[in-house]
This record gives sequence, C-alpha cells and structure tokens, in this order.
Amino acid sequence: MGIAQTGLDRRVQDGRMPKVGRSVTILAHMNREYHKQFSHELGRDMESLVYGHAGHPVLVFPTSMGRFFEYEDAGMIRALGGKLEAGAIQVFCVDSVDGESWYNKGVHPGARIWRHVQYERYVINEFLPYLKWKNSAPQIAVTGCSFGGYHALNFSMRHPDLVSSCVTMSGSFDIKSFLDGYYDDNCYFNNPPDYLPNMGDEWFLRRCRQMKIVLGTSDWDMCLDANVKMAGILHGKAIPHWLDIYGDNSKHDWPLWQRMAEKYF
Repeated sequence: MGIAQTGLDRRVQDGRMPKVGRSVTILAHMNREYHKQFSHELGRDMESLVYGHAGHPVLVFPTSMGRFFEYEDAGMIRALGGKLEAGAIQVFCVDSVDGESWYNKGVHPGARIWRHVQYERYVINEFLPYLKWKNSAPQIAVTGCSFGGYHALNFSMRHPDLVSSCVTMSGSFDIKSFLDGYYDDNCYFNNPPDYLPNMGDEWFLRRCRQMKIVLGTSDWDMCLDANVKMAGILHGKAIPHWLDIYGDNSKHDWPLWQRMAEKYF
C-alpha cells in the first residue's frame, strides 16, 4: 500500500515536501506534521500525519492494510487542499494494524478480533488525546475508503458521543469473512450489520440520530450492495443518513473517492 517505507523515511528525515509515485501534492502553504509515539495499548510505535492548521478535525482510517501516508499518496489531500489551506478542516491520518488483526491468517481468529479491540483502545486512549491537544473541537468527523469505511462506521456507531459526522466511501461493513467461522462477543459488537439492527439503547440511538452519516458508493462499485444493505439497516433504526450512489460507472478506486472527498467535505 502507498509507497515503500524507505521512501517515507527519507521524506520524514529530511523534511522535504512529498513527491511520490503518480500523486504530487503541493503543500507549500499547508501545515503538514509527522508524529510518532509508542502505543502502550498496542505495544509498538504508531505513526500519523496531520494536515492543515485549523478547522473541524477529520479522522481518516486507511484502506485494507493501508498506512497513515496513504491518503496523501492517493491524492486525497490534494483533493482537499483548498479546504485545508482555508482552515475549514484539519485532517488526521492514523495508521492501521489490519495486517496484525483482520488479515493475520497466522493467528487464531479470536486473536485477530482482540488485536482490533486493542487498536480501538489505542485510537480512543492515545490517538484522540493527541488529536484533542492539536484541535479542541468537541467532536470529530470520521471517514475512510473501502475497508477504512468499515473502521469509520464501526467507530462512529460504537462511540457516537465522540463523532459529529461519519463519511464512508465505498465502505465494506461485514467482518465475518475474516473470522473463519469463529464468533464471540467482540466479533458481534464490532460487526455493524449484526449489532445495529438490535441496538435498543436510547443513549446510543439518540446520538447516532444526531450524526451526519454519508454512505458514498457507485453503480459499478463492488461494495454497492453492502452500502444499500447498510442504508436499510440505518433506515430501520430511524437513523438519518445519505446513501449517495454515483451513476456514472465509477469503480471502486481512488479517482471516485477523490471526487467524493471534494463533495462531502
């Protein structure tokens, strides 16, 4: 995913603006900060990038096994450049541990879901305090493309007190295919198609209904069906949302998501 780690290391060490692969992002007038900290929840270093100097904070989850620099390399920061430079939004790109959790076929499925639980604890207990230190907004927007859309929606539905807006782009929301038939409470409470239809706690429902939720997809998106089904689940719980289906034969890839980012943010 993204670029080779060695390329990132060189950029971070010498402080140059990025010029990577097919994506050239002009950041001359934009604040860009690299951050690295040891996570006690995960037992290893975690990295992130921050773009912009002010505005509503947007937490970005990477795609499947993606890295914190993926959003920039894929042209998403360039797509949002005007809003970032104007101080309308501030983007926080967190790293992922998908390769240690959902995609780690070398461990028991119970260990995969537990690693995800640890990851969520890292985001809440360690990364969000850093985000709040940089930006004191009372709530955040959360977004992600493809499997990042799963992370965004699941995080938002589990913690609606922290999230004002959830924007998924070609999201995939059912994680049972990663579990080889294994299922426990951690699986259930991290699989939105399972727990959302049964959500009856008014504390959660009231806050979810106050959230701005976008399910972005397209007619040729391989995750179209997942988004239509999720829209039906949200409708069944009277949770307002916008199912936005692009009807222009756009496929499940970054050019579509760049246009979505410009539109939704």
